[in-house]
Amino acid sequence: MAQSALFGRYWPGESPIHALDPRMKLTGVVIAMVAIFLAQGYAALGVAALFVAAFFIVARIPFGQAFKSIAPLLFIVLLTAFLNLFFIQSGEVYAQAGPFVISQGGIDSAIFLSIRLTLLLLCASLLTLTTTSIDLTDAFESMLGPFARFGFPAHEFAMVMGIALRFLPQFMDELRTIRAAQLSRGAHVSANPFHGGLQGLSSLMVPLFTSAFRHAETLSNGMDARCYHGGTGRTRLDPLAFSTRDLAGIVILLLMVACVVATNFLVR
Repeated sequence: MAQSALFGRYWPGESPIHALDPRMKLTGVVIAMVAIFLAQGYAALGVAALFVAAFFIVARIPFGQAFKSIAPLLFIVLLTAFLNLFFIQSGEVYAQAGPFVISQGGIDSAIFLSIRLTLLLLCASLLTLTTTSIDLTDAFESMLGPFARFGFPAHEFAMVMGIALRFLPQFMDELRTIRAAQLSRGAHVSANPFHGGLQGLSSLMVPLFTSAFRHAETLSNGMDARCYHGGTGRTRLDPLAFSTRDLAGIVILLLMVACVVATNFLVR
């Protein structure tokens, strides 16, 4: 496939996971994340990882592309690992420099939480890779619909979420284009503020924010030109509908939770 997998970008396909109802996929991601949080040891976390890997195989998304899709968010994993490595003190101490201590407990916690956070990011990425932004918007609106009776702006909230997901990969592409353009002009730019300084970082961020505001203005003018007035009276060509396939997906996810919990009790 010519395009790369990015967080928020849809990966076209005809797999069973692509065909699931988006509401079921939203619910399924929550169930999968609960299963990952319930894992209390490496064995249970390994069981959860096997299920997540199986989901990507069924979705026909290469593992390389799966990890590439979460690459921009891996700084969260690294930051969490860093904090746990130096600030959790338990077990044998290997090194110490002032308030920073590297102990066995800190190493175990850093590794365990890094794996857990990576699996959580992969679950969220699988949702966006197998579901279009329009389907996600409809799913959010449908699931938040009951709260609209109490004055909650379900349609507007879902629309904002859909637009945000739609523009995430576009902004990543534009950031790469801006960086390439600045490098071609001889600028010393880096995504790391400690290499090249804040001036180099601003040469990327200022054009990116300018582009974001321009896109926002274009989108606003387009919505005004089409007389957008919210979800009142809106109809759909393909209404969302659950099927037996969605029920099977829920059963598999509940099986994932059961396997993780059983592993917690069996392996201590």
